Amino acid sequence: MPPMDAAALLQVLFGGLGTGAIYGLVGLGFSLIYRATGAVNFAQGEWVMLAGMATAAGHMAGFATGLAGAASLLLVVAVGVASYLLAVQRLRDASPLLITMVSIGIAIFTKGAIMVTLGKNPTGYPGPLGDAVLRIAGAAIPAQSLIVLAACAGFIFALQVFFARSRTGLALRAAAADRDAAALVGVPVQRMVMLSFGLAAAAGAVAGLVITPLTLIDYNQGTMLGFKGFSAAMLGGMGHPLGAVAGGLLLGTLEGLAGYAISSRFKEAVAFLLLLAVLFLRPSGLFGKRKAERV
Repeated sequence: MPPMDAAALLQVLFGGLGTGAIYGLVGLGFSLIYRATGAVNFAQGEWVMLAGMATAAGHMAGFATGLAGAASLLLVVAVGVASYLLAVQRLRDASPLLITMVSIGIAIFTKGAIMVTLGKNPTGYPGPLGDAVLRIAGAAIPAQSLIVLAACAGFIFALQVFFARSRTGLALRAAAADRDAAALVGVPVQRMVMLSFGLAAAAGAVAGLVITPLTLIDYNQGTMLGFKGFSAAMLGGMGHPLGAVAGGLLLGTLEGLAGYAISSRFKEAVAFLLLLAVLFLRPSGLFGKRKAERV
């Protein structure tokens, strides 16, 4: 184990938090759809990958990166909404398990479509600050890492305001809490579920937009990003959006520390070990509530 001085520790922590913010955004998408349907959306990682690859394609075609990113964000949201309208909504009164299985099909289809249209080669584009590096207490921190953290914080803040202050956000919360009771008081439940798919896709798109300048992305990375986001959601408590973000930050930080202290190859196992630990010791997650059932 190499000696961990203050500068190295700070650099590892910033890197881990940046990665964890990505996991948290992906996990947030899992939690939004889980709250609305009780199902796990395994297409979430593919939406992250789609945003990054579509933006890179637009950048290579000569469009401004900001314009390509905005168009990709809208594209991914449209794909999320279309996934609900064309697949999930047609499964009337479907069980969460069936919706979960359908989401696997959506993920496979999305991955194949991206491979055919955008190619297999890793791709990327420069961030707004380029390769700028900040020197903080002797640590060299990529400026893009701070953009990742800022984007994560901004999206979560906007989502919290939406849920707390807007009528649509309150209706979405009511539908997530009790669909039958919400329908009785006039809440358009199906429209709220569709909105949850759109918001989950937007969370994935934001993650894809900010991570791609840091690391090249290809059509095959959506699966792993989805797994890391799922682990973050399980760690924080599935159906608990802020818990998913906290779980992602914790997961990213532990991965960074494990990669530095043990081996960069070992850090990939951290998500698997954490997920197993949560499933065995606290299935409701760190911030989820334990449910008591009568038998």
